[in-house]
Amino acid sequence: MTLCIGIIAETAEGERRVALDPPTAAKLIQAGHQVLIQSGAGTRAGHPDTAWGDCEVVDDVASLVDRADIVLCVRCPTEKTFAAAGQGTLFIGQLNPFTNLKLLTTAAGRGLSLIAMELIPRITRAQAMDVLSSQATVAGYQAVIIAADIAPRLFPMLTTAAGTLRPAKAVVIGAGVAGLQAIATARRLGAQVEAYDIRAAAREQVESLGAKMIDTGVDAESEGGYARELTEEEKARQAEALARHLARADVVISTAAIPGRPAPKIITEAMVDDMAPGSVIVDLAAETGGNCELTRPGETVDHGGVLVHGPLDLPSRAALHASEMYAKNVHNLLTLLIDETGLNINTEDEVIAGCLLGHGGQIVHEKFK
Repeated sequence: MTLCIGIIAETAEGERRVALDPPTAAKLIQAGHQVLIQSGAGTRAGHPDTAWGDCEVVDDVASLVDRADIVLCVRCPTEKTFAAAGQGTLFIGQLNPFTNLKLLTTAAGRGLSLIAMELIPRITRAQAMDVLSSQATVAGYQAVIIAADIAPRLFPMLTTAAGTLRPAKAVVIGAGVAGLQAIATARRLGAQVEAYDIRAAAREQVESLGAKMIDTGVDAESEGGYARELTEEEKARQAEALARHLARADVVISTAAIPGRPAPKIITEAMVDDMAPGSVIVDLAAETGGNCELTRPGETVDHGGVLVHGPLDLPSRAALHASEMYAKNVHNLLTLLIDETGLNINTEDEVIAGCLLGHGGQIVHEKFK
């Protein structure tokens, strides 16, 4: 059965990604579906309207969502966009229900189905659909590139006629996907890297990338591979151990986050006071408050010569590849949702059930009921 799949342009300030790229859209067309692309949706990701082949370019977003059976987006659409969609339309994107629940509850009440890609279960079968991992890969890489750009030093050891430059010392806090990519990127640039994660199981991955693991004696791994919140005693032990390593660091990349909660404060102002002038902190958790007490989202703070940078929407800085990976995640999910009868939202499938936020006129996800 032919479905109409629409790709809308992102409206969030600074967002450059697009929910599908032309090669992935072509696969859907080859499978017999119709694909609509809002004019300009892919331009900032390197895909102008002329690049979309047999997709139909539509100027007006309201017209597009009115025609579409499935609407694809990167970030949560506006209320007007939801209102223009017909009953039964499925929206797929990073809908951020932790922040947008009121808007999404209204949308579900209109009879729209909603899938939040960031709720994809972190299980083996769903790895190819995991947007948190794919976009964190881009963020980890970009964080190191930013650090290298604003730091007053070079990363690798260099022996020249003008003398020998020692390699930069980098500390990566958090060894999830973003942290591991930051480690790998910093190592490629020639830095000496140490890493810390409150999940002891991360040691093997950290060391496989050539970094040294900072051992604080705290292990806080929880269900699903995420880190739980630390007790006050554990925070004190962590802080004491980290402070010594941060004081010697030229670059710190901080990536620690807990889904749906403010980022844990790991780097105190006192720790920054002990760092040498010219050191750099890039705080990937800036969007949820930051891991550093001095972080200001979207700004760079100069604290006694130490730069604390709080970037926002890092994946958007590499919009072409971030969109390519996001598109593959979405396409892999669509293979579960589309069968010979058309759109089939099988709530018995654990992957679909895990990310299905709204269906049948209401919010259905257990975390948000």
